[in-house]
Amino acid sequence: MLKKSISNRVKEMSIKEVKAKSILRKHKKIESWFISHYGMNLYRGCTHNCVYCDGRAEGYYVDGEFGQDVVVKVNAIDILQRELSPKRKRTPFKQSFIMVGGGVGDSYQPIEKEYQLTRKALRLVNQYNFPVHMLTKSTLIKKDIDILKKINEKNRVIVSFSFSSVDDKISAIFEPGVPSPTERLKTLAFFKDNGFACGMFLVPVIPFITDTPKLIEGAIKKAVEVGLDFVIFGGMTLKQGKQKDFFFNILKKHYPKLTIEYEKIYTGDKWGNATGEYYSSINQTFNTIAKTYKIPRRIPVSLFKDILSEDDLVIVILEHIDYFLKTEGRPSPYGYAAYSISKLKEPLRAMRGDLQKLKGVGKTTERIILEILDIGTSSYYKKLSNP
Repeated sequence: MLKKSISNRVKEMSIKEVKAKSILRKHKKIESWFISHYGMNLYRGCTHNCVYCDGRAEGYYVDGEFGQDVVVKVNAIDILQRELSPKRKRTPFKQSFIMVGGGVGDSYQPIEKEYQLTRKALRLVNQYNFPVHMLTKSTLIKKDIDILKKINEKNRVIVSFSFSSVDDKISAIFEPGVPSPTERLKTLAFFKDNGFACGMFLVPVIPFITDTPKLIEGAIKKAVEVGLDFVIFGGMTLKQGKQKDFFFNILKKHYPKLTIEYEKIYTGDKWGNATGEYYSSINQTFNTIAKTYKIPRRIPVSLFKDILSEDDLVIVILEHIDYFLKTEGRPSPYGYAAYSISKLKEPLRAMRGDLQKLKGVGKTTERIILEILDIGTSSYYKKLSNP
């Protein structure tokens, strides 16, 4: 294990080099936000140092001072080579995007310039013919457009950037180590111009600061101007302990009057969730504006229909329906039905006559499932998802 320090544009950064035992993370059920069964963290910790990042919370076990100390998995590429090789897999890989980014460290944080782990990982992804979904806040991703083009030509690439708003001044406070929203939008436009599917994760909006109708509309308007394929929206979590303490220190410095409002909506939930009433309010605002601007609120089926297995396609569409209904305050059995399907040991098609035996599947859900199996989509889904 090696420790060293290098300079980054925010502050001195401490690096710890370690040997990893595994790199590829497999989700038990396909992740319908990202259309992914697999993800990877090549770095732990992140010098982007976003004030709201829940990677700072104790439950993620990130060593050292979050925002300053980073763990580099120096053997990541050797491990990934073994994990991606089909000759070493007892069971075949499930068809989906491999998610590169997110988690507890941005794959394009500044140390990527030195270690190039993301670039090397993408070479392997290309070698083994997987589609990828890239999620970052960093314009450094542009350096890998040559490899990403190769992957996109053979399979598919989705390039997504996350934002808390498109306001550069607010971003400078809450995302001190990140390129400005303006620069991120320019980078998304660059990838769109080069033939990539691109999206905005407006996640998280910061309560009472970037969750206003004006700022949400500003972000969606910019997304439309760039020609993005979707905008995914989400509120902020704030876990007790390191995450909340750090966030409140910044909040008290720049928005001291808001601390009382935060205490009202963050009441000690185990997962750091705000009250349901708060989330319902901002979701309603987002839904209204997104529909006005006619932009998809989930990754469109056209971008993954030909990639997923039948069962996973059904799961994702049911979970998207569940999202659309619940964010409008309507009850939904579809998420439960999707979960039941994810537990099946046999293909869903083999159960065509027995679908209602699955928990959460009634007549209406059965009809939707059969339609997806037959034509790859659902008229009800189209109705709900159409912007």
